[in-house]
Amino acid sequence: MSSILTNNSSMVALETLRNINRNLETVQSEISTGKKVSNAKDNAAVWAVSTVMSSDVESFKAISDSLNLGSSTVGVARSAAEKVTSTLQEIKTLIVGAQGENVDRAKYQADIQDKISLIEGYVSAAQFNGLNLINGSASADVNVLASLDRSAGGSVSASFIAVERQDLSVANTGSAATFGGTAVTNTTIINNGGTAAGTAATVAAAADQVITIASVADGNSYRITLSDAATTNSLGTRSFEYVASASDSLESVAANLTTQMSNFFAATGETNYTVTRDGDEITINNGSAANLSVTAVTATGGTAGVTSGGLGNLENIDVTSTAGATAALTTIEGLLETAIDAAAAFGSSQNRLSSQSEFVQTLVDSMTTGIGGLTDTDMEAASAKLQALQVQQQLGVQALSIANQAPQALLSLFR
Repeated sequence: MSSILTNNSSMVALETLRNINRNLETVQSEISTGKKVSNAKDNAAVWAVSTVMSSDVESFKAISDSLNLGSSTVGVARSAAEKVTSTLQEIKTLIVGAQGENVDRAKYQADIQDKISLIEGYVSAAQFNGLNLINGSASADVNVLASLDRSAGGSVSASFIAVERQDLSVANTGSAATFGGTAVTNTTIINNGGTAAGTAATVAAAADQVITIASVADGNSYRITLSDAATTNSLGTRSFEYVASASDSLESVAANLTTQMSNFFAATGETNYTVTRDGDEITINNGSAANLSVTAVTATGGTAGVTSGGLGNLENIDVTSTAGATAALTTIEGLLETAIDAAAAFGSSQNRLSSQSEFVQTLVDSMTTGIGGLTDTDMEAASAKLQALQVQQQLGVQALSIANQAPQALLSLFR
C-alpha cells in the first residue's frame, strides 16, 4: 500500500542520514581537538582517570621545581664546605711551618687568623634564598619535597628527602642560649660538695672533681672550663664544649668532653691533670700543687647567645709557642675531618636530589604518555573514518532524495 501521509522509506533514509551526521560531527571534533575524550560526556570513566592523572602531572612539575631549588641550596653549601676544607688545609700547612724553632711564629699566627676570617666569610655567605645549611643557626634537618604518593585507595601523601645541616661556623647564635643557667634538673651537674651548675668549684691539689651529666637534649650545649687561676702551671684557662644532637645520650656527651680534655692534655704535654670517665660521670684529677677552678654549665633555649660552632676550636689555635704549635696539629686534624665529612654529606645529598629530579621528570613523561593513550585521537584512523562518513553522507542524501520522490509516482494514478 502506498500512502502520501506516511513515507516509510523516507523516514528510514532520514534516520540513517542523522546517524551519519552525528558520527561525522564526532570525528570532526576529534580531529579538531586532537582528543577522542575531551569531556566527561565523551567517556565518563576514561575522562575521570585522565583528569586525576593530569592533576598529578602538574603536581609533579611543582615537585621538580622544589627538587631543583633544594639541589641548588645544597650545592651552595657543598661548594662552601669544599672551600672551607681547602682553607683548613692551608691553615694546616701554616701550622706545620710553625713547628720549627727558628721561625717567626707571630707571622704564622697572623696568617692563620686571616684565613680563619676567610672561613667565617665563606660560612656566612653560603646561603641560597635565605637558607644557610652550614652556619649552625639551626640543628633540624631540611626537608625537600621529593614525591607525591597516591595509594590504591586514592589517598595522597607527600614524601621528602631530609638534608642534614652541617655546622662549619667558628661561632654561631643557635638556639643554645645563655651559659651559666641551671638548665638541667639535677643541680649537681658538679656534684662534689653539691656545687650548683654554673658555679666554679675549687679542686685542691691532689684532689678529684666529679662532673655528672644530668640530662641531654637536642641542641643543648655543654661546657667545662678549667682555670689554673694561680698560673703556676701551663694550663691557663681552657674551655671544652659539645653541642648535643637528638641521638646523644648522657654517656656520649660525657665521652666527647672527656676525649676533648684528654687530647688537649696529651697534645700540650700537660701532666698535672688527668681525666677519666665512668658512664655519665667525668672525673678530673688535679695532680698539681695548686688549686684548679672547674666550671661546668649547660645552655638551652632562651635568649640567643654566642656559642662555639662546629669549627669553634679554630679560636684555640695559637702557634706562638712550642706547646701551642704542637696542640694545633691535633686540633686542625679534627677540624679538617669535620669539614671533609660535611662536604661529603652535602655531595651525597645533592646527588640524591639530582637522581630524584631525573626520576620525577621520567615519571612525568610516562604519565603524560599514558594520558595520551587514553584520550588522544588516532589521527590515521580518524582520517580514514572521516572519508568513509563523508561518502556515507553523500549516499544518505541521495537515498533520502529518492525516498522523497516516491509519492510523486502516485500522481500517475490520477491522470
